[in-house]
Amino acid sequence: MTLKKLELSVGELAQRAGIAPSAVRFYEDQGLIFSRRTSGNQRRYHRAMLRRVAFIRASQVAGIPLSVIGEVLAELGDHESPPKSMWESASKRWMDDINHRIALLENMRDMIGSCVGCGCLSLGECHLLNPGDELNKLGPGPRRLLTDQ
Repeated sequence: MTLKKLELSVGELAQRAGIAPSAVRFYEDQGLIFSRRTSGNQRRYHRAMLRRVAFIRASQVAGIPLSVIGEVLAELGDHESPPKSMWESASKRWMDDINHRIALLENMRDMIGSCVGCGCLSLGECHLLNPGDELNKLGPGPRRLLTDQ
């Protein structure tokens, strides 16, 4: 296979990955994907970047920040695709974070109709859920939602 057939333009990569060309350039600016420049200064992406973009997108859907995704991808060479074993390793790394987010969302779902969790005394039920504004002693913010603090 020739080098040309292994490479994609910004538009081709974007179209194949289902993202905007600006997202391709953003991912590159963040060091998540890589390109080479042609003699005409056009970007060309190795086909391995398709799998990297899929990995990035799947990770983002799970709520993983780009900085954390970048830490995982940094273990690869510039033209390597993330193998299945990398996804398994990353998902194990992220399991605690994902479970924490799930717990926060469930807590928010359960309280959203009655309290914002802040100890603000602005809702009718706050005197029942936070008598005497006791949560204020724990610090600022939505104390009942921030169970990790």
